[in-house]
Parts: sequence; C-alpha cells; structure tokens
Amino acid sequence: MDGRSPAVCLTPSSPKKLSFDDLLLEAGGFGRFQVLTLMILCIPRLILPQNFLLHIFISSVPSHHCAIFPNELMGNLTKEDLLLVYIPREVDGAYSSCKMYSQPQLHLLHNNSEVTANKSSLKSCDQGWEYDHSTFISTTATQWDLICERKWLNSALATFFFIGVTMGAICIGYLSDRYGRRTMLLICYILSFVFGSLSAVSISYTMLAVCRTLCGMSLAGLSITTVALSVEWVDMRHRTFAEIITGMFWSVGSVSLALMAYLLRDWHWLLGAVTAPCLLGIISIWWLPESARWLLANGKVEKAEAELARCAVVNGQIYEKSSMNKRIQTLLEHRPPSGSPSYIDLFRTPALRKLSLCLALIWFGVASSYYGISLNITGFGLSMYLTHCLYGLIEFPAKLGIYVLMNWLGRRWTQVLVLMGTAVCIGANMIIPMAFGSLRSAVAIIGKGFSEASFTSIILYTAEIYPTIIRQNGIGYASFVGRLGVSVAPMIMLLEDVWLILPQTLFCCLAVTGGLVANLLPETQNVQLPETISDVESKR
Repeated sequence: MDGRSPAVCLTPSSPKKLSFDDLLLEAGGFGRFQVLTLMILCIPRLILPQNFLLHIFISSVPSHHCAIFPNELMGNLTKEDLLLVYIPREVDGAYSSCKMYSQPQLHLLHNNSEVTANKSSLKSCDQGWEYDHSTFISTTATQWDLICERKWLNSALATFFFIGVTMGAICIGYLSDRYGRRTMLLICYILSFVFGSLSAVSISYTMLAVCRTLCGMSLAGLSITTVALSVEWVDMRHRTFAEIITGMFWSVGSVSLALMAYLLRDWHWLLGAVTAPCLLGIISIWWLPESARWLLANGKVEKAEAELARCAVVNGQIYEKSSMNKRIQTLLEHRPPSGSPSYIDLFRTPALRKLSLCLALIWFGVASSYYGISLNITGFGLSMYLTHCLYGLIEFPAKLGIYVLMNWLGRRWTQVLVLMGTAVCIGANMIIPMAFGSLRSAVAIIGKGFSEASFTSIILYTAEIYPTIIRQNGIGYASFVGRLGVSVAPMIMLLEDVWLILPQTLFCCLAVTGGLVANLLPETQNVQLPETISDVESKR
C-alpha cells in the first residue's frame, strides 16, 4: 500500500458505525490527491491577506500640511521660513497638519522660539494640502484629500470593504451549502477579479467604496469555501496539518504584500497587483474536486462516487466500484433524512444554539484584536513596510507552535491560551512608554503571533464543530460575526483622539472575553467530523 493507511474492512453488520473517514481510507487515506487539493486551496489563502490587509498601505496618510501660496514679497524666503510663518506648531513641535495662520507671522522669523499663536489667527486649510511623497506616490488619502475633518472617510474605506466581507460570508455560506463548494469558489474568483480591477481604476471615492464593498463580498466566498474544502477532504488525523499548511500561505501573502507595497507606491498599481492572482485561481478550479462529503450529505451519490474514484486513482489505490457503492449505501442508511439547510438550523436545537452563541463571541474577539494589532503598524520607530513584514514573518513560528499546541493541549485550551496571550501583549504595550520603541515593537510582533495563532485555531475549530449538512452555513455565520469585529476595528482606532490607549483597551478586553468563552466549547481533537445535526446533539 506504499505506506498508506490500509483499507478498513467494514460491513453493514460491523459493530462500528461507518463514517466518511472510512470511505477516505478506502480511497487511499491522506495521499497525493489530498496534497494536490490543499496546494490548489493555498491560492485563495495567498490572495486573502493581500486584500484584507491592503488598506494599511493604500489608505495610509502621509505627513501633510496646508498648501502655502506666498505673495511676491516673500519669494526670497526658504521653504523652512515659509513653513515657520504660515504653519503653526503643535505642542510636540511638529507642524500642524490641518491649520494655518490667516496672516503670515513674520515676527517668528526673528523669534522662532515663539511657536504658539492666538487661536483667532488660525484657519483651516482652504487651498488644499501639501503631502510628503517620500513614502507613497499616491494613496486614497492624497487622491481625494481624505484628511483632517474628512479622515473618517478614509478609515471608512476599510469598513466598507469588511461590511462587504460580512454580507458575503452570510450569502455565500448559504449558497455554498446549497449549490456546492467548488461552484461558489469559481464564482467568487471571477467576481473578485472583476470588482478588484474596477477598484484599481476607480475615478471617484464613491466608485472605489462601492467596488471595494462588492469585492469584499466576493473574497468572503474564497475564505469560507476554502476552509470547508480543506477539512472535508481530509481524515480526522490530518485535519490540523491541513489547516496549518494552507494557513502558512496566508502568512506568505501577508509578507508578500509588504514587498509589493514597497515596490508599488501608487495605490492604483498596488490594488491591481493584489487582484491579478485571482486569474490563477480561476484556472486552478479545473483541477479542484467538489467535496464528496457535501455531495453525499445532499444525496448526490453518483457524483460523490466519481470524486472518491478520482481520489483513489490519484492516490494510487485500487478502486472497486461495487465495494465503494456498498459502503456509501451503508453510510446513508444510518443517516436521518435532512431538509434544505438554513441559518435557522444553527439555533434550532439546544447544543447548536449554545455553540453558535459562544462562537459568535469568540470570533468577534479574535477578529477585532487581530486587525486591531495589524492596523497599528506605526509608532514603533520602524518603517511601516518592515513592521508589516515582521508581522507576517512572526506568523510562521506562530503556526508551527499552534500545530504543536493543538495536538498537545487540544483545540479548547489552545484557543484559550492564545487569546489570553494576545490580550497580555496588547495590555503590555499600553503601559510601555513610547520612548521604548524597540521593546514596543517586540511586544507588538509577539502579540501579532498570538493573534494569528488564535485565528488559525478558531477557523479549524469552527469547521470541526459544525456538521457537514450546515458546515458552510456555520462557517459563514461565524465569519459574519468575525467580520463585524473587523469592520469596527478601523473606527475603534479613531477613538485614540478621545483617549490615546482607548482603542487598545477595547481590543484587550475583547480578546480576554473570547478566551473566557472558548472554555465553554467542546473538545474536537481526534473526534470524527459530525455529518448531521443529530451527531452534534448526541454526545460524540
């Protein structure tokens, strides 16, 4: 059998209940077919972080001040002198970003230690702004002057995008359980490419906001269908391994975004660059199988047999159609009939109701704290490109660590541990003085590792908790709640104007809440995936 797991001989009279994992064993277990499938599913995992974290760069706000148009009498003044007489300084000595003197303060040329002025002599920038282009050629903030009183519009672009992701998680989760994982993945690839391309050539703020919202809806489909396919084609022993392998490519995508942003300083080109890989995803669908678990759960027996036969052939296994057909019929005989899946099923029965409520709180805490850390990449004394790259690199050891922890401690305690670790790092950075930039950077990077580990863990945990018949509905619902947390993260960041550490305080509290609630979930390590709602309601 070339080192593969031997086929398990079961009959309808066998005392052990037949499961889909037994069918996978007969088709070769975890072999070449599963590896190729996971490699294809790595493509969306590469695309997602490049889009989800994109606003860090395309909506970055460079240093700026009011545009200065000196009169002829001041033509002999240097640039620094013009700033001195036209732009007031803040308490820290930096030039104001949003105010200027209504009249040039020429006396400051002779006494530049006088850095304050009467507020009545100040006015808003009524002739535009001048931007520092040393880091970016163009961003959405510089394109439409989304700064000062309009800076909330710039942050809203990320919120619009994640609102789209939130709506997409609900819609596509339902459609995927109804029409199949592979079909919806192809549709989402196409829509992501179309709306991503339109976003890159947007000529107005409204056009960009609408296109990014629709792009977010499409990308949500890539996220949740990838998770379902990656666990539904893998047996119980290899589920953690499968999630870690595909999850590694999320980190690759995150690091590559820093490189692309460094090379492409114009937001139009950067947006086009992160959209282009969708073409590769569209082509890859040709080799991607549909989930045989989903096919069987929806009564599509012939198609499920075809996919299992394909699995066996690629794995180098001798496929006996009559034997496989007999096992499938035995499996189906022991399953209660199920109706059309819907989100109502997530709350219809007591056990699922409790699980769904707990997962909602955990996903909200995980997602908001993850993006709260990811969006905060300035103020550490490092280049934003380097900081983001380090944020991505720390995810690799974090994923290796989560693989060990999930196999050692199990899903539940691992989830509790990494969320508490995230909260500790966020809390520590609130009390470390700003002067200790290197220490703050190190703590933030470690916190990013913990937050990434919590995200990796909860994705697999959710897929293992919900039964096949409503798995995509469950993942879509959980993702929906998580994206609500992501959607409010950019707006929470704006609360630093009220109190500097208020955003980090909220993110810390959310992470702690998620960790406490995670303790209420059942352990799913070394437990077969539930296929029906009755499997969840009964003790597994």
